[in-house]
Amino acid sequence: MTQGTSADAGSPVFTQQAERAHAAALRSIARIVEDSAEPQPPETARAGIAALLGEGSVLCVTGAGVSTDSGIPDYRGPAGSLHRHRPMTYQEFRYDSASRHRYWARSFVGWRHMGAAEPNPAHHCLAAWQQSGVLSGLVTQNVDGLHDQAAAALSMRTSDDQPRDAQQAMSRVVALHGNLDQVTCLTCGGIEDRRALDLRLEDANPGYAEAAMVAAENVNPDGDVTLDQSWVEEFTLVGCQTCGADTLKPDVVYFGESVPEERKAAVDELVAQASALLVVGSSMAVMSGFSIALKMHRANKPIAVVNGGPSRADAKADFRWRTRIAPALEELSRTL
Repeated sequence: MTQGTSADAGSPVFTQQAERAHAAALRSIARIVEDSAEPQPPETARAGIAALLGEGSVLCVTGAGVSTDSGIPDYRGPAGSLHRHRPMTYQEFRYDSASRHRYWARSFVGWRHMGAAEPNPAHHCLAAWQQSGVLSGLVTQNVDGLHDQAAAALSMRTSDDQPRDAQQAMSRVVALHGNLDQVTCLTCGGIEDRRALDLRLEDANPGYAEAAMVAAENVNPDGDVTLDQSWVEEFTLVGCQTCGADTLKPDVVYFGESVPEERKAAVDELVAQASALLVVGSSMAVMSGFSIALKMHRANKPIAVVNGGPSRADAKADFRWRTRIAPALEELSRTL
């Protein structure tokens, strides 16, 4: 799973079930992904991956490493956010109002950075591969929406008489862990656009974002920043527009929260249709992503990994290319 901001204040009181889920989430956050198989020589891995892509119908799973060139840090890389903060679990967010208040203070500031991020060459390469049929679908563990932005930009540049199957392929992006651009209320289920909420927060906190940004540190993959508690205490949180509760939550899957069943079903369909799996920019540290590699491996379908560091999928992979993401995908595009 993903999402949340550092839980560095008081400890909420959980039910027994929530306590078990919280403990499991902490284990997932703390997981260290180590080398389980030697990376191959670059030329060997590159040639093998190019051959798989040349056959088409490849399912791609992406992680935070795809977005680092867009200015969004990853989790477990050398400069990853987990080296300096622990993400908040779903249980902390759900059961502790102080944790929610802290999250939104930090997210209100961090949104300026996240909302301004744009797709980088890796996103554009993958969108082009989907359009051409090289990829049969894409599952992203990221919550930044940059794959959708890249696909939309490519769609605008291409002809209106684009083949229907190409249009459908480009739409097959499953955001496994949701997207930061939508907010939901845990009390009444109400939904609000993130930008609309941001306007309400600006009205309640005039000048806060600009002043706090000067003191902020460490923009995180979840769209928040690190802020001193004194800044958090100055922040005014607004409630749900429908019921007034303070239980607004970004519509993303936190550590300790389950992926919605409809997304699991969509992933299973993509796995069944794919001829091979390409993992890009992911350590596969969390089971929701790693399970895709396990399913493909059990089906005896080839797996390739392009990542800057070790991945849990390495031991299952036929090809392992340890490299920077965007230059590698651009090189593969020239080959294709």
